[in-house]
Amino acid sequence: MAKPLTDQDKRKQISVRGLAGVENVADLKTNFNRHLHFTLVKDRNVATKRDYYFALANTVRDHLVGRWIRTQQHYYEKDPKRVYYLSLEFYMGRTLQNTMVNLALENACDEATYQLGLDMEELQDIEEDAGLGNGGLGRLAACFLDSMASLGLAAYGYGIRYEFGIFNQKIVSGWQVEEADDWLRYGNPWEKARPEYMRPVHFYGRVEHTDEGVKWVDTQVVLALPYDTPVPGYRNNIVNTMRLWSAKAPCDFNLKDFNVGGYIQAVLDRNLAENISRVLYPNDNFFEGKELRLKQEYFVVAATLQDIIRRFKASKFGSTEFVRLDLSTLPDKVAIQLNDTHPALAIPELMRILVDTEKLTWEKAWDIVVRTCAYTNHTVLPEALERWPVDLFQNLLPRHLEIIYEINRRHLERIIKLYPGDVDRMRRMSLIEEGDVKKINMAHLCIVGSHAVNGVARIHSEIIKDTVFKDFYEADPEKFQNKTNGITPRRWLVMCNPGLAEVIAERIGEDYIRDLDQLKKLLDFVDDDAFIRDVAKVKQENKMKFAAYLEEHYKVKINRSSMFDVQVKRIHEYKRQLLNCLHIITLYNRIKKEPNKSWTPRTIMIGGKAAPGYHTAKMIIKLITSIGDIVNNDPVVGDRLKVIFLENYRVTLAEKIIPAADLSEQISTAGTEASGTGNMKFMLNGALTIGTMDGANVEMAEEAGEENLFIFGMRVPDVEALDKKGYDAVPYYNRIPELKQAMDQISGGFFSHSQPDLFKDLVNMLMHHDRFKVFADYEDYIKCQDKVSALYKDPKEWTRMVIHNIAGCGKFSSDRTITQYAREIWGMEPSLEKIAAPDDPR
Repeated sequence: MAKPLTDQDKRKQISVRGLAGVENVADLKTNFNRHLHFTLVKDRNVATKRDYYFALANTVRDHLVGRWIRTQQHYYEKDPKRVYYLSLEFYMGRTLQNTMVNLALENACDEATYQLGLDMEELQDIEEDAGLGNGGLGRLAACFLDSMASLGLAAYGYGIRYEFGIFNQKIVSGWQVEEADDWLRYGNPWEKARPEYMRPVHFYGRVEHTDEGVKWVDTQVVLALPYDTPVPGYRNNIVNTMRLWSAKAPCDFNLKDFNVGGYIQAVLDRNLAENISRVLYPNDNFFEGKELRLKQEYFVVAATLQDIIRRFKASKFGSTEFVRLDLSTLPDKVAIQLNDTHPALAIPELMRILVDTEKLTWEKAWDIVVRTCAYTNHTVLPEALERWPVDLFQNLLPRHLEIIYEINRRHLERIIKLYPGDVDRMRRMSLIEEGDVKKINMAHLCIVGSHAVNGVARIHSEIIKDTVFKDFYEADPEKFQNKTNGITPRRWLVMCNPGLAEVIAERIGEDYIRDLDQLKKLLDFVDDDAFIRDVAKVKQENKMKFAAYLEEHYKVKINRSSMFDVQVKRIHEYKRQLLNCLHIITLYNRIKKEPNKSWTPRTIMIGGKAAPGYHTAKMIIKLITSIGDIVNNDPVVGDRLKVIFLENYRVTLAEKIIPAADLSEQISTAGTEASGTGNMKFMLNGALTIGTMDGANVEMAEEAGEENLFIFGMRVPDVEALDKKGYDAVPYYNRIPELKQAMDQISGGFFSHSQPDLFKDLVNMLMHHDRFKVFADYEDYIKCQDKVSALYKDPKEWTRMVIHNIAGCGKFSSDRTITQYAREIWGMEPSLEKIAAPDDPR
């Protein structure tokens, strides 16, 4: 009998990276060389690093194809209910490593590339991010796709294939400069164009009411060309589809109205139609009512709904003739989830199809629409809520405007029955806002047209019921739900932090990767010296690696034993990067005042993009870089305090920095951050959180124990009380000497010698119209940061607190979030079953 394995041997066997079998490695090498030769038409003498990346990507993609085809075949045969996740943003990042993780190919590919004399990390770095999102909302959609595939749901992500994603950010003499993100320049090995499923989308025109029904005529047509990207589940052989639409002009575009000599111009004008999918709007939590954006919103919805109905009707495998003609069963087979109000036009568009094309009665059609659609709200900031001018609609989508008016008429009829004589309530609840310009409130349309409305963290879901949607909650309380956001542990732990994933697997096995609640078992090791040592060692290694990256890219020397204090997210007043700035200045002033005291060294890193038109956010970046210029070059301070602005923060940079962070800054004004998901990523990767009781921070504190987070500042009731009373910043400025000193330095030109009044707008905002009450939380924030510094001096206690946090992360897996959506909104049941691999007999 074989002798029992030692712990060391057992450890060697555990690998979250998959096994590198000999046959496997040989096959990969063969296929790599085949792609280099036949796909890229190169040999090893002339191939570039990029050629090698494409050869590897194509080799890995080959492993997806059989599973992809078989998954879709499986769905046709089983005919399950399907869920369609509609989003204007999918912030995917890179695909290669994630695919290797989910297919358990990582070790084999590592070995194969090594044997071929190539460096895996170098190849991975060639891949462009798919930056088709701004921030949290787009990245959530990406995590959800991963979880839906891993849970065996028949799910489809539908969006737009933007030719240019979120801009690349360059910092030039301290200022943000935007650069176009030409991510498709070298081609995208992960997508497959599907011209055979091209769909027409109509704009403009006019409405005719005839005896045969309503007709939308004299429209301009744009074609929607689908590109499919595979979405692999975690080691379950399921591969779902993300379908992104690209705009194409029809062949006869502008040539129908024959104008002499206009042929060349007509062909050039095809660009106008194709501009629809040209560029992602770079606003996060801000509504800009541009016609092109409304076109994008209708474009994705119209193309997607045609696809959904085609698939619903032809749902027997291998058959394209329509087998289902009765659309009344649509809600039994189709769920549509609206990611914020951006795809809200799905509601009137589905009504248009059912009533005008399929000739259903209004009542029957409306019942189908409401039972099919559900809406996720992502923000309570008033400037982010979509309100489209009626005249824009009248011109671009005249039939949809009529349908919205009719939806509203029936909605208000119901409201006045429920609340006789309450005209103010009718005004508040109308889908149409009267005023100088009549506007359509898209959130109201979504609530009325959906059977479920959810917020994205418990506190946020309560706030929408108490405030913005209070009237709607009172009329239909059963519609309102909570679905606290989550993150995929595949990308955000196994892939980006293999060291920590391994240390955890050595203690509790590998199953936690698909069932994150198992991290609770780590509580058994909170006093285990060896485990504490291992967790601390992984963090130190991650810090060393990131410090090396920073020194290479930023030419700054980092004190590797300093606390890595990180705030990375979109730059926005509500996220309060300015509060962080005030702490930096306060710390700097304290060190200058008592240079011989033993200060806890910190490297403070702030990163994120500002919307190009958001002046205040751009000034905040300039302030951060200006503070850095002073602090980093002061010899008295030395390496005890460094300030770094992380340029071009994106998914791929997040994967590098999050595993290296010690402290996570989640400091929005209570009641403003709907959930946050970066907060969860830091928690899972062994950083401690300093934060307000806002968004998911509240539930993180509940899961890990409030004593294991650094919570400070006003709670929502305090903020409301301060609003009622009227917030005045000046008394804080006068009462708190360190705050006054910091503000005087900013306004007096200490950080901008050549332009002393450079920051006057920021100072004026903070002193006289700060909606987010930075000064009101300053004192408590500084005290809380002092506690952080004190604990950091005791590495063992710090790491024990880290373990409590990691152990409390289970709830924040997007697998849990999606399981709740499936059961409580979509009427679907997730499954952890594997389906047969393509090489298995069926």
